[in-house]
Amino acid sequence: MPDLRVIEPPPPREDTRSRLMRAAIAVLEDGGYAAASVAAIAERAGVATGTLYRHYPSKAELFVELFRSIGEGELAAMADAAAPLRTAAEELDAVVSTFAGRAMSRPRVAWALVYEPLDPPVDAERVRSRREYAVRMARFIRERVDAGELPDQDPDTSAAALIGAIVEALVSPLSPVAGGNADPDAVIAALTAFCRRAVGAETAPAARAAQA
Repeated sequence: MPDLRVIEPPPPREDTRSRLMRAAIAVLEDGGYAAASVAAIAERAGVATGTLYRHYPSKAELFVELFRSIGEGELAAMADAAAPLRTAAEELDAVVSTFAGRAMSRPRVAWALVYEPLDPPVDAERVRSRREYAVRMARFIRERVDAGELPDQDPDTSAAALIGAIVEALVSPLSPVAGGNADPDAVIAALTAFCRRAVGAETAPAARAAQA
């Protein structure tokens, strides 16, 4: 009599490109971009160097894809954190604390993504990603200004200034040389407070007018 029990299929094996991406992140965590050689990544992934080159013609092309994937993941995480919130201050806090908190949870990877010298194609991807952060921030500011929740300002300039301030504020906490002693909660609290003040999110425009 045939066995009629449902047999679960075996879990799918991780494809080679995914293994290489995961290995590249692990190598970044160990020693940063400079230490992330093709040979080191291939060894961590358990494949031959030639196998890596069949998928990525160069280290730079591998890291362009990796940085783009990480950047898209960060943008999605920030959007998810802000989605259920109502006030401008709450949404801004969620976006800034999500970005800073995730960076400080993996400081060596974040350092490579934001600060470390890179090959030109990878650096171009980093610049593109940073511009996308600024575009999203400018959109948020513009919408909240139009709704009367923030004071009138140039959204593009404010967004660029905020992104620059956040990146600069995280230099020491993320640095593999100088970092390691910062209190993440304190850093995030200071950053969110600064960003609220910078765009005028702490006091509604109408309230300020009434106080004048």
